[in-house]
Amino acid sequence: MSHRVPHHCRLSRKASGVPFCESSSFSHSRELCELPAVVFRHCLVLVTAILLAFSASSAIRAGEAPPLAVEDLHRLAELSDPDFSPGGDSVAYAVSTHDLKRDKAVSDLWHVDWTSGAARPLTRTADRSESQPQHSRDGRWLAYLADGGKDEETQLWRMPARGGAGRQISRLPGGVSDYALSPDGRQAVVIAEVGRTVGSTADIPLPIVATRFQFKEDSRDYLDDRRQHLFIVDIPSGRARQLTRGDWDHWLPSWSPDGKWIAFVSKRTADADRNLDYDVFLIAPDGSTERRIGDFRGTDVDPYWESRPQWSPDSRKLVWLQSGEDKWIYYAPWQLAVADIETGAVTTPARIDRCFYKPRWSADGRHILALVEQDRDTWLARIDPATGSIDYLTSGARFATDFAVAGDGRIAVLDGDNHMPAELSAVGEQPRPLTRHNAFLGERRLAETRDIGFPSDGLEIHGLLTLPLGYQPGKSYPTIVRLHGGPVYQFSHEFMADWQIYAANGYAVLAINPRGSSGRGFDFARAIYADWGNVDGRDIKAGIDHLIALGIADPERLGVGGWSYGGILTNYVIARDPRFKAAISGAGAGNMLGMFGTDQYAREYALELGLPWRDFETYRRVSYPFLHADRIRTPTMFQCAVKDFNVPCIGAEQMYQALQSEKLPSQLVIYPGENHGLSVPSYLADRMRRNLAWYDRWLKGESASPPP
Repeated sequence: MSHRVPHHCRLSRKASGVPFCESSSFSHSRELCELPAVVFRHCLVLVTAILLAFSASSAIRAGEAPPLAVEDLHRLAELSDPDFSPGGDSVAYAVSTHDLKRDKAVSDLWHVDWTSGAARPLTRTADRSESQPQHSRDGRWLAYLADGGKDEETQLWRMPARGGAGRQISRLPGGVSDYALSPDGRQAVVIAEVGRTVGSTADIPLPIVATRFQFKEDSRDYLDDRRQHLFIVDIPSGRARQLTRGDWDHWLPSWSPDGKWIAFVSKRTADADRNLDYDVFLIAPDGSTERRIGDFRGTDVDPYWESRPQWSPDSRKLVWLQSGEDKWIYYAPWQLAVADIETGAVTTPARIDRCFYKPRWSADGRHILALVEQDRDTWLARIDPATGSIDYLTSGARFATDFAVAGDGRIAVLDGDNHMPAELSAVGEQPRPLTRHNAFLGERRLAETRDIGFPSDGLEIHGLLTLPLGYQPGKSYPTIVRLHGGPVYQFSHEFMADWQIYAANGYAVLAINPRGSSGRGFDFARAIYADWGNVDGRDIKAGIDHLIALGIADPERLGVGGWSYGGILTNYVIARDPRFKAAISGAGAGNMLGMFGTDQYAREYALELGLPWRDFETYRRVSYPFLHADRIRTPTMFQCAVKDFNVPCIGAEQMYQALQSEKLPSQLVIYPGENHGLSVPSYLADRMRRNLAWYDRWLKGESASPPP
């Protein structure tokens, strides 16, 4: 089970954190790479891209280009955090890669020229990672977050906008997780923790004492008295003063353009851990005035959406995301909310049965720009808050994760498709590529991915089918069914490295968006509410039946697998459908009675399922895989991460022990020191190789040795 997060679910705001859903190519594998230090001129880039595409297609026809291999996971780059320079002539952004010498995911800052497309690194640091670049208003310098200083904690730094030596600004105990610059660039508001254990250097850690209802959180570990508060940091001196206090957390600060207010998100209700009533607040930078905006009793900007409240250019309005009442947790689509700062009135323009992401104002303040999720796509849209009309600026089989807006109205979008991870492009009548950090994929022979649809219980269910390399119509193939996390998430038209690697090894890959997925509205998503593994399991079965009827899937060589809710759903599927000859359940669970209190979702369990001692039948129903483990016939590998508080190892351990008790072939693979999303490069490659070896053994009869 994983809390639903924004589609970019890729690189967290925190340099060391990884969000939960594990659904994209990067969240499956954190497939990041080292980049060549090449500066491209725009014309040369265009010519090179055309030549690469031509040579790649010729090589594919000749059978010369190699397919994607496990080693290529380390070459893939992930882009994030685009930010325009004040004049709109360039964009700064972060690029995450793999440092194989240190066996670590790292991040550097890059800069691309708007006109020429020339891209170059701004940092190339061996001892730290940089992220979240933000230009000063005068364009002379960049603020950013970086780890690896003397205290090895993430702090606020600055550097010349065109590159140069960086200087650490903040030195807050425990580090900084987020920030926003003041309009004049002399201050920053940052998020830092306060508590008795924060910054402790004791050789023997202090005992952890918890009194909260929610006492653990993935990437933050056990929660004692620590709280996340706002601090004002003076840029020239680095001096910090605490701005907020109290027994609650604060997230996603945003400084108004006129400098008078800082917007932020908090939950200031009685026993806040038991509800999802996040609200948007305003506070004066000197702390003299503070007030809440809006009175909605539900979720205003869940921090995991990573979509901060955004100010209009005249500082008179705020836009943010708003969900439904607590009962519907992550099932309700996220809508736009707009507040008039003077009156406090809140409107919800352009309400549609789809999710919005990362809203922000256009440069002239007349429109709202936002990402809008569709069926298997996410597009950038321009919304008129007065009329509610929506004009899509991108379209087609594409998946956008972020965008940036310049003061003169220029827009850069970060998006990709089935054959290319997200890169930056200039938005216009015709999109113009700005970056090409994954150009090496033009030299790889990639498998074809097709849209697919089929009936299930009177509905049409959608998904994606990646054909094996060298696919021949009329021939059936060993087939792997991939199940996404969430549960309210979807597979989209995005680059999926693991699918390509499976296809390169002769597998068809079927990725289904069953009921419970996002992209098709509230009713479609809530169809699995408090009934996991039932109707979505039937949709998976119908998809397999359809692929067998098409003659593509070999019914005697079927595999299934997923991570997070994908691992949970894998357990349901193999407990009800004996056809599968191999399964891989990653970060999954099957005994929800035994999960209560072991993960970070006691609140969500209570809202959706109730409490085990009061709603035993509901918990018994959703614990079907564990309570009926004797019906499982599928050899299964279970995987988990030691420090995962999202779906702890106990979920995998219980299912593994159940299958071992039934003397069914099974394995348990545990990744030390990792949270819910794996980030250690060697572990990512290890997982991919183990998955291939497991499927090869049971679907092909091959006895290739897995990693040691």
